[in-house]
Amino acid sequence: QVQLVESGGGLVQAGGSLRLSCASSGIFSINAMGWYLQAPGKQRELVATITTGVRTNYADSVKGRFTISRDNAKNTGYLQMSSLKPEDTAVYYCRAVTVVITYEYEYWGQGTQVTVSS
Repeated sequence: QVQLVESGGGLVQAGGSLRLSCASSGIFSINAMGWYLQAPGKQRELVATITTGVRTNYADSVKGRFTISRDNAKNTGYLQMSSLKPEDTAVYYCRAVTVVITYEYEYWGQGTQVTVSS
């Protein structure tokens, strides 16, 4: 059974930092990992993605403040968040994509709450 478990969320003051982790189990190899956020009443949106070859992509709103990384040996992803702003408050979800032959499968974690106070 495939599982993604996020951790590291919490309450932090504006300007502070948090490091989110996404631990996977039941997945042999992850092609791409990503972090998404969903604020109350809004749609889920992309924060950052990273491929197996460590090619990264960031939403404009987090460039220069957030860093996505991964440990391929552990099939674990990370999101280092710095200079946090109140508008970063949301539930953060981890997404993993695997490719088996020509089929692409995606998996989502349950989310972790990040709250930034002003």
